[in-house]
Amino acid sequence: QVQLVESGGGLVQAGGSLRLSCAASGRTFSSYAMGWFRQAPGKERELVAGISWSGSSTYYVDSVKGRFTISRDNVKKLVYLQMNSLKAEDTAVYYCAADPTGRYNLRISYDYWGQGTQVTVSS
Repeated sequence: QVQLVESGGGLVQAGGSLRLSCAASGRTFSSYAMGWFRQAPGKERELVAGISWSGSSTYYVDSVKGRFTISRDNVKKLVYLQMNSLKAEDTAVYYCAADPTGRYNLRISYDYWGQGTQVTVSS
C-alpha cells in the first residue's frame, strides 16, 4: 500500500508555470506506475499524465501534450508534474495516484489517491 500527499498547487496567470509534487510513503512505491489526474467542477476526473515504474514510459492526454511533463524519483519517492503554458481550462483539482498493476495509461488501474491540490489559472 502507498500513501500520497500532493503539494505545489496555487493561482497562476495564463501562460505561467507550476510544478506539482507528490510525496509517497510505503515500501512498494518503486514498483507502482504513477499518474496525475484532474477534476474540474461538473466534469469527470481525467487522467492527465502517467509514468511507468521505471520512468521510461509516459502517457499524456492530448490537451496537455507539449506543455506538461511527468517525472519521478524512486529514491526520494517523489512524483512531479511540471506544467507550462498554463491555460484557463487547466483549472482543476489535481490528484496524484498510484497504479499497482503498472499500466500507467489506464484510468481504471489506479487504486491509491492523494487528497488533491487546487490549480487555478486566471485568464
